[in-house]
Amino acid sequence: MEGASFGAGRAGAALDPVSFARRPQTLLRVASWVFSIAVFGPIVNEGYVNADSGPELRCIFNGNAGACRFGVALGLGAFLACAAFLMLDLRFQQISSVRDRRRAVLLDLGFSGLWSFLWFVGFCFLTNQWQRTAPGPGTVQAGDAARAAIAFSFFSIVSWVALTVKALQRFRLGTDMSLFATEQLGAGAGQDYPGYPVGSGVEGTETYQSPPFTETLDTSPKGYQVPAY
Repeated sequence: MEGASFGAGRAGAALDPVSFARRPQTLLRVASWVFSIAVFGPIVNEGYVNADSGPELRCIFNGNAGACRFGVALGLGAFLACAAFLMLDLRFQQISSVRDRRRAVLLDLGFSGLWSFLWFVGFCFLTNQWQRTAPGPGTVQAGDAARAAIAFSFFSIVSWVALTVKALQRFRLGTDMSLFATEQLGAGAGQDYPGYPVGSGVEGTETYQSPPFTETLDTSPKGYQVPAY
């Protein structure tokens, strides 16, 4: 029964892998997972270049190590979160407690909203630092990696905002309590409550009755004779 409780049917129902893979929420999570790799991967591989004054490595984003660390942490966190929430979506149908389902949806809603904001901050931060980066051999060498990280940061904003909207829709669906009421009262459905016993009008043999008169009145008492006139 789709939509019975926070976008899922009753617990224990079989999961269709094809329909699960085609769900918009699943597709958004996979896209966000790929985007996160496209952000922290180029920074880890090519985001550090040799400085002009020495052999030490410096961040491609204006030499700001904080920008590289922030981009890697943001992408890696999104990568792990997408994998965790995909597993949660797979197990969501098996959660029988309405309270646990509500907590899972609230966790998804809160985390997606937070990461949408962080992706926006990261996109603005990386873009600003890249604009301030002085041209040189390092920027030419790792320029594609920096631009890829900035571009997929923007795409991640869109995907995580969409995930936030989907989580909000699931939360607003709530729970159809009639489903749980039907499950609890299903065994007794169609059975009437027993009525009060109706008397038949015939008293039982154990009903108290006054004993019948066993003696008859003697109309002619002994010792009295009717006088003859």
